[in-house]
Amino acid sequence: EIEALSKCVEANDHPYVAVLGGAKVSDKISVIEGLLNKADKIIIGGAMAYTFLKAKGIEVGKSLVEDEQLDFAKKCLEIGKDKIILPIDHIVSYDLDGSEYMPTINENIPDMFYGLDIGPKTRSYFDSELANAKIVFWNGPMGIFENPKFAEGTKAVLEAIVEATKNGATSVIGGGDSVSAAKKFAKAEDFTHVSTGGGA
Repeated sequence: EIEALSKCVEANDHPYVAVLGGAKVSDKISVIEGLLNKADKIIIGGAMAYTFLKAKGIEVGKSLVEDEQLDFAKKCLEIGKDKIILPIDHIVSYDLDGSEYMPTINENIPDMFYGLDIGPKTRSYFDSELANAKIVFWNGPMGIFENPKFAEGTKAVLEAIVEATKNGATSVIGGGDSVSAAKKFAKAEDFTHVSTGGGA
């Protein structure tokens, strides 16, 4: 645990790509602040991406946004400049269950929709950012991966990290839903290290 996580903290190998997802920016403030100083790229997906997208002035429909974190997101975008990579298309639905969903919406999400996963253009975009990574730290899924309709983004990112690992990258999953996703798609053994530590 210490050996694997030390590589992420010391950040001696580059490119260093962090992938952050899950629901809340507030859960990952200290992680984001630390990574802004260490990582070359920070890929943000999952519901927390919508707080960053709204901070950029992009319409996010009914997607989950932490309005109290918008100033923090704006500050990160200013400090991070080209470091922060956000979704460019979305899998959306009229409801959180996906009983009525439209497969893909480009950048701006209309008022009646929830963004529930990253779209195919974003998957390719994230994949290209991960392809040459030497260190990858992943914490948090890209969508509601428990529902097969919204699992493709998480699966695609997971597969891109596995491919980078095969090409010599050190890959670390940080706890919780990321580990659940890796196990769900039978990829947990393909990472350098699976941490149970999560945000801690």
